[in-house]
Amino acid sequence: MASARSTQTTLAFAAVTTLFFAWGFITSLIDPLVAAVKGIFTLTDLQAQLATFAFFIAYGVASFPAAALLARLKSIPTILTALCMMIAGCLVMLVAANLAIFTLVLLGLFILASGITVLQVAANPLAAALGDPSRSHLRLTLSQTFNSLGTFIGPLLGAHLFLKGVEVKPGTVITEAVRADALAGIDSAYFWICGLIAALAVFFFLSRRVVTQAAPPSSLEARGSLGALIADAFSSKWALFGGLAIFLYVGAEVSIGSQMALFLNSNAVWGQSDAPFGVPLLGLAMGSDGIAGVSLQEAGKAVAFYWGGAMVGRAIGSALLARFNAARLLTVFTAIAAAMCLYVFVVGGVTAGFVALAIGLFNSIMFPVIFTLTLERSSASEEATSGLLCTAIIGGAFVPLLVGAVSGSHGYAFALIVPALCYGVLCFFAVSAGRAKPVRGGTGVSLH
Repeated sequence: MASARSTQTTLAFAAVTTLFFAWGFITSLIDPLVAAVKGIFTLTDLQAQLATFAFFIAYGVASFPAAALLARLKSIPTILTALCMMIAGCLVMLVAANLAIFTLVLLGLFILASGITVLQVAANPLAAALGDPSRSHLRLTLSQTFNSLGTFIGPLLGAHLFLKGVEVKPGTVITEAVRADALAGIDSAYFWICGLIAALAVFFFLSRRVVTQAAPPSSLEARGSLGALIADAFSSKWALFGGLAIFLYVGAEVSIGSQMALFLNSNAVWGQSDAPFGVPLLGLAMGSDGIAGVSLQEAGKAVAFYWGGAMVGRAIGSALLARFNAARLLTVFTAIAAAMCLYVFVVGGVTAGFVALAIGLFNSIMFPVIFTLTLERSSASEEATSGLLCTAIIGGAFVPLLVGAVSGSHGYAFALIVPALCYGVLCFFAVSAGRAKPVRGGTGVSLH
């Protein structure tokens, strides 16, 4: 009986983990998309970051309604609703690409991200709950590893489809043919994503009984109205502190990723250098076009290694979290990420490109560990705390706008001072969490 229960829980966890892969893949397409729309619609850095803003602002709008929906409908219907919303967002993106209207691109991204928000509110606590509570850090980090696999593949495909022939350096002009190819690439990408999500919805519908039977009853328990959820979340100082941490973490990670292609393509970094092509795997993935320096498309493909670092880091982090204190490990990772941003800011040059890509390795465990440390210490309900934490992902809308404004006036390397400050605050959160006692689930100490 115990063995059957364990197998059922494992299958349920695997089904939920497929969702993490899907939203990671879709979210990481924003990075090459920002570079593409900058060229296609002749935008400034700040204007191009409106694509990031439209996507991540959805977390601020949809998270608490999603938590209320989860409390009313339970996990499976909420997840299926989210997937339908994502399909609708893809359809708007198809129209936007065919009509070449930037405002429609923004609308499509907002609808798509609203669906992903609902998905995260339901799936994050569910993944943490499917198994031994003392291993919630490890389990959510493992799911995030598959999320990172999606974020690794996304920029490679997106750069290939969106950025062929696109250049945004001063003095360059995009021809109508290049513009048409880029829009066709956007159309093609979101057409296939629409099909992928539809297939995923069917798969999850068929898996619904396995997940429902494996999930602890408390993880599906209704907690009240939308107003009650908001009041509950704001009553806990740890829910608020965790919300700030998620805001800054997502803001830092997204701002670095969305500017990475433009940063690497700049003449001050790799724009006039062939050094990256001599690095195994990186050079192969970038695929030199035979022209000296790194083009925007080649730089866009290199962004995959920023997210790939997070994938490798989460795999390593899953093992480390099984042996070491989660809060202390978070302290180390945030301190290193801050130091790397400062290196890019102070030193710059070709080496700064490699250092910037490597920041992803230390971003790896931040979201799942901040999430679970906060859930353990929050006096609010899991639904309310999860809703607030997912609302805080809105940091991915606002911090990139600030970074875009700074890079537009002072350069891409200078702009990394903003995420450096974000990581500094996250280091303080980690130290504070290590000193505070958990009030629910998990050990908060180690995951033996």
